[in-house]
Amino acid sequence: MHRILWPFLSRWFRHGASRRPGGLRVAAATALWALVLLVGAGAARAEGGVNLTTFELARNDDGLQLTFSAKFELPKSVEDALQKGVPLVFVAEANVFRDRWYWRDKRVNDATRTWRLAYQPLTRKYRVTFGGLNQNHDNLADALASLSSSVNWKIAEPSQLEGDGYYVEFRYELDTSQMPRPMQIGIGGQADWSLRADRMRRLN
Repeated sequence: MHRILWPFLSRWFRHGASRRPGGLRVAAATALWALVLLVGAGAARAEGGVNLTTFELARNDDGLQLTFSAKFELPKSVEDALQKGVPLVFVAEANVFRDRWYWRDKRVNDATRTWRLAYQPLTRKYRVTFGGLNQNHDNLADALASLSSSVNWKIAEPSQLEGDGYYVEFRYELDTSQMPRPMQIGIGGQADWSLRADRMRRLN
């Protein structure tokens, strides 16, 4: 982004600042705010702690399908809580919208998938529950891999997609709202518990 922004700022300094009183001060302030926004945007991406390595949409006769995969590690405090018997819930949510010039965009459909991760100290295994099915894993890495991806997930029916102008807003996160209330209060505002990734993609 800075490669796109810098030429604009350079032209502003050379031309805009020289044509008006106080232009240099305005240009300096503009540059400063632009840098602040760039740094802030980078920090926001880093705080999410989740990297979407795959994000693909496919529209066909079966409707609209989403394939995604995410990669992340649990921060130490989150892993400690898991080891002490606190289950973790991960949620993927996809909202399908259609552009409307005369009103706010129309929500065509929304789809949600939920995974529950728990540690079993007696067997020293990690259990992932998804859609009523349980799967045990010998280590945390395998457990996280099993709950951080979906292939050909249908997020809209063919009848819901007519013409063009559609886009998808996607979110994948550790859902702390489903944790015990006392824990929600205790972890409020802690960056370690803000595991999240967002993506917006238009249909071609």
